[in-house]
Amino acid sequence: MNNFTFKLECQCDRTDARVGQFHTPHGVVHTPRFMPVGTLANVKTVTPAQLKDCKAEMVLANTYHLHLQPGEDIVAEAGGLHKFMNWDGPILTDSGGFQVFSLSEIRSISEEGVQFRSPRDGNMINLTPEKSIQIQNQLGADVIMAFDECAPYPATYEAIKLAGQRTTRWLERCIKAHDRKNDQALFGIVQGGVYLDLRQQSARELIEFDLPGYAIGGVSVGEPPELIEKIVRATTPLLPADKPRYLMGVGTYKEMAQAVAAGIDLFDCVIPTRFARHSVALVKGERWNLKNQKFKRDFTPIDSDCDCYACQNFSRAYVSHLVRSQEILGYTLLSIHNITELIRFTQQMRQAIIDNQFVERFGHYLTESSSFTEERHS
Repeated sequence: MNNFTFKLECQCDRTDARVGQFHTPHGVVHTPRFMPVGTLANVKTVTPAQLKDCKAEMVLANTYHLHLQPGEDIVAEAGGLHKFMNWDGPILTDSGGFQVFSLSEIRSISEEGVQFRSPRDGNMINLTPEKSIQIQNQLGADVIMAFDECAPYPATYEAIKLAGQRTTRWLERCIKAHDRKNDQALFGIVQGGVYLDLRQQSARELIEFDLPGYAIGGVSVGEPPELIEKIVRATTPLLPADKPRYLMGVGTYKEMAQAVAAGIDLFDCVIPTRFARHSVALVKGERWNLKNQKFKRDFTPIDSDCDCYACQNFSRAYVSHLVRSQEILGYTLLSIHNITELIRFTQQMRQAIIDNQFVERFGHYLTESSSFTEERHS
């Protein structure tokens, strides 16, 4: 696993916030870092060149969605995800576990795996830990995720306990099925719902497998933000300090700041592009709907302090006109700005930790109520 190393550079002296470098075969990810979501091998409305301009280092794609369309065989025939989508940086693929969780009305879970009807053509699909890994091996992402059982919120203690135990058993099967250990890092996913003792048990069991990285899953599935913070604060210190730690499906300022304070390195969420498709710009922690009347004659940039392509070249009035007209360029410009904004936020936290100023610059996020919340990526 020499192709994957995590180098810890420095750590905050008053919190567990840390700065690191995650080395992959396709480049280095400087942590803490927000990762844009490209579910179907594209970050919606944004080109790979534009993503690079947004300072994106690592992007996501999704096993479940790519299995349904176009199929992993076609991606493999194209030379793998990197060539297929023309992205030469690191890529992470989710295992499909969360997407299957969201299909609660049309799927059944057993020890073998999950059976569900394809929402595309109605065909019955069996997604097992082995199948998930096989698909991800064919897709060829740098980081692949273990197939887990993501329990809903709320759920009983017993149901969460059984899901966590099954997640550990499925991880063992994922490891055995993984055929590309040299150029693909398999991350395990800690489950346990809102029950801290189950989180501890799950983390303890997963660490025994000595994986190249670990994720905290099963958050942002309906529970209130204060519970997410409690889970992350209790679980993160249990994970190895010399491995990258990934909080799945979280991308609000407050939640990222709280997670960084707990020692989390990586984040992902659909917030920037989903908000863009609803005409919303993220500006210094606020949500601005560019369809609002006040922006029709506002000829200033979306954010005068932002160096992204959208803010450097276009006015609020122009973007307002585009989204009112349902022009795709409007959604592209808002996506570019929003992605840049969230990546910049994690870059600023990184610099604050290096400067030993994390608490001074970001401490208010650890106590104030969140500016906005959003569900996990789809």
